[in-house]
Amino acid sequence: MSDPLYKREILRLAADADGAGELSGPHAYGAAHNPACGDKVEFDILTDASGHLTALAHRTKACVLAQASAAILGREAAGLTRADVENLHVEVTAMLSDPVKLPAPPFEAYAAFEGATAFRNRHKCVLLPIEALLAAFEAGQE
Repeated sequence: MSDPLYKREILRLAADADGAGELSGPHAYGAAHNPACGDKVEFDILTDASGHLTALAHRTKACVLAQASAAILGREAAGLTRADVENLHVEVTAMLSDPVKLPAPPFEAYAAFEGATAFRNRHKCVLLPIEALLAAFEAGQE
C-alpha cells in the first residue's frame, strides 16, 4: 500500500532541495512558521527594478511536504512578481480543495500534492513556502 501524502515525486522534490541555501546580500528576507508542527521556511530574494525575482534561496526546516513545495519554488519562481506569487497561492489553495484545478505552468509539479487534499491539516505544509516567499516580497517593499 502506498502513502498518498508521501509519493515518490514528493520525496524526490524534497531530496533535490532546489534553491536551498542563502543569498549573499539579499534585497529582502521573509519567513513563515507553522506553530502547530514547528515547520519554518525562510526565503532570501533579489529583485530587479520592476519587482521580478532575479534570485532566491530558501532554508527549510520542515516536513517533507513543505520541503518539496519550497523546492518547486526554488526551481521555478525566478522571474515572478509578488502578484504572480499571490496568484500561485490562490491556485495551490484551490488545488488542495479540488485536485482537478492544477496551478498553471510552470507550477504543474504541485500536482504531486494531490494526496494532501484529504488531509486539511497538511494544506498549511504545502502553502508555507509560498507564504514565506510572499513575506519576503512584503519585506522588500518596506
